[in-house]
Amino acid sequence: MRLALHAEWTKTRTVASPLWLLLGTVAATVALSTVATAMVNCTASGCGDDTTKLTLMGVYIGQALVAILAVLIISGEYSTGMIRTTLTAMPRRATAFAAKAITLTGVVAVGGTVAVLGSVLAGWLILPDLGDQALSLSDGPMLRAVFGTVLYLILIGLLSFGIATAVRDSATSIGGVLGLLYIVPIISQIISDPDWQRLLEKMAPMSAGLAIQATTNVHSLPLSPWAGLGVTAGWAAAALVAGGLLLRKRDA
Repeated sequence: MRLALHAEWTKTRTVASPLWLLLGTVAATVALSTVATAMVNCTASGCGDDTTKLTLMGVYIGQALVAILAVLIISGEYSTGMIRTTLTAMPRRATAFAAKAITLTGVVAVGGTVAVLGSVLAGWLILPDLGDQALSLSDGPMLRAVFGTVLYLILIGLLSFGIATAVRDSATSIGGVLGLLYIVPIISQIISDPDWQRLLEKMAPMSAGLAIQATTNVHSLPLSPWAGLGVTAGWAAAALVAGGLLLRKRDA
């Protein structure tokens, strides 16, 4: 496993696209969060919104770049034929698959942490001093939201990686992942039946997972914050199992 991890890390750091996608994730996440925070009208009594969730809103766009990065890590090798070289050097496909997933996790964890903390810093600089409502990582709900958002980005990366391993094609994988993330929540808002709407919100990986960001009115959510993140983890686990099994059974 050590040699496999070293090989995957070498490939990741010597190719330009992962670095640019990570930088893009950080920039897009912080930029959108900054704009969203700057548009809030605050008074001495508060901002009228969940300020923690507002400062983390950039994840809505940052996750798309994480998904693209995760897809390209595996589908890029299929498109170039490099996957044959990888599997020849590492005949144990489960080991190769795990090494890619672990490397992806580490890369997204670093980039996600920078993006999330940058968003929080921007919010702290923009929002006025709200006393007890001020942004602070010593606050339990906010710390949970920040840590959970980084975990969410990692899970989105693993979900995308699993789907890309199963599908193999970059464009199809990216389209499928982005559709799953963004289209399902839109459908849930269009549906008039509140029961079906709430069910879709509980099942969709984005709407369920981003419940981890909520620090106010938590009891009104379809799922509790950690339960919602658990739904996203379930999607990621299912995609990884499917991708891993298909990698072992199919020819390169």
